[in-house]
Amino acid sequence: MIDSDDEAWMRKAVEVARSKGSDPSTSPLGCVIVRDGKVIAAERNQTHELPDATAHAEMMAIRRACEGIGELELRGATLYSTLQPCGMCTMASIWSKVGRVVYGAGRDDVHPMYFEAKHVDTLSFITDAYRDDIVIEGGCLAEQCATLYYGPDAELPAEEQANL
Repeated sequence: MIDSDDEAWMRKAVEVARSKGSDPSTSPLGCVIVRDGKVIAAERNQTHELPDATAHAEMMAIRRACEGIGELELRGATLYSTLQPCGMCTMASIWSKVGRVVYGAGRDDVHPMYFEAKHVDTLSFITDAYRDDIVIEGGCLAEQCATLYYGPDAELPAEEQANL
């Protein structure tokens, strides 16, 4: 259940996303990982800067969190993402043993270009995971998060559409 603490952490994730700018073409995603009431990582999407196709905000935050605590597992941590995680980031959450994933805007709130598959909903990855101790909750500050991205019906030139 999403509460006021979740909203406060999501505001931090939005702030991290906005550090990249406010142009939706730059994919300003933000991710914050919290454990025991403390931020252990806060990262934004860095795919173009590095260049690295795996440098999504969630992937970068998982890397930094694990490095920071010196552990492979993030049990007891909550990952906050401004956008519903893609398949890669969802699987990384499962493998790193994050206890909970909270996201803002969902796939229906933004343009389809932000997701890698038409018919595969990454939420089903969680349902089908071998773990039953991971929780995913969406819609935390969804409207505020959705303003970071192109809307569902935005008409964009093909060269601007990342996954289509």
